Amino acid sequence: MTASSTPPHDVLAIGRSGVDVYPLQVGVGLEDVESFGKFLGGSAANVAVAAARLGNRSALISGVGDDPFGRFVRAELARLGVDNSYVSTHAQYPTPVTFCEIFPPDDFPLYFYRKPSAPDLQIRADELDLAAVRAARLYWSTVTGLSEEPSRGAHFAAWEARGRAPLTVLDLDYRPMFWASAAEATTQVQRALQFVTVAVGNREECEIAVGETEPDKAADALLDLGVELAIVKQGPRGVLGKTKHEAVTVAPNEVDVVNGLGAGDAFGGSLIHGLLRDWPLDKTLRHANAAGAIVASRLECSTAMPTADEVAALAGTAAEAANA
Repeated sequence: MTASSTPPHDVLAIGRSGVDVYPLQVGVGLEDVESFGKFLGGSAANVAVAAARLGNRSALISGVGDDPFGRFVRAELARLGVDNSYVSTHAQYPTPVTFCEIFPPDDFPLYFYRKPSAPDLQIRADELDLAAVRAARLYWSTVTGLSEEPSRGAHFAAWEARGRAPLTVLDLDYRPMFWASAAEATTQVQRALQFVTVAVGNREECEIAVGETEPDKAADALLDLGVELAIVKQGPRGVLGKTKHEAVTVAPNEVDVVNGLGAGDAFGGSLIHGLLRDWPLDKTLRHANAAGAIVASRLECSTAMPTADEVAALAGTAAEAANA
């Protein structure tokens, strides 16, 4: 997994990668679906792709199986502009596959095939290119990587090497099926928050992290743990971004939802874009909201990530409407 990179990556993400198998029929259960599409998936992979689509140099630390789906993941990452040099191949576990059902506008059940474990949870601390972790302008991790060893140890080794550098981001992406208990998740997330400068999650994920669902209280609790920027996603109520000196709430964009599963990853990719450019918080959140809305209006995730022009167009429309 070790590799050198010159110049340093704009974005180095660590976490899930795999294959999304999405139905091409909407509004029916998997038992009645007749055809499927195959796409690159996994939250960290999708975020890396989203950031790359916006013009950033992206790389992913992950793992895949020694199988055809693993070869697909590596090839698709490269095709979509993400450096796959840090994606290891593991013989013991197959590349994860995720199925979903699509019942717009707000019901998208997910079925993860990641047992007894997944290659992206087999990342070891001694495999990491810690120089690349330190050098990356922005380092992105997700809570899922803390759910098992050896991945958990690798995550903390990377954070210790990075030393709570600016733009060290934790996606609070909590999925209960990956954890033995919510209490265990809370313990690991609170430990992780000591190492990061930006935390982003929805209200339910904030409850796991800091025991709060009310957005301002959740953001304040994250800031009290040393995070410099706390972002609380509120679904139809928009998104709150808060620092010690500023609080911004941005309204959502209205779109016809096709599949909401990729919206959070698109939000993350655009958030990265704004943070790297030191945009004002309001602009960063408007663009991130717009990116999420665009992907929610499309079927797939990774290959649906919008361009900078698409995001700017929708974000601009939202801003004009808000000021009207």
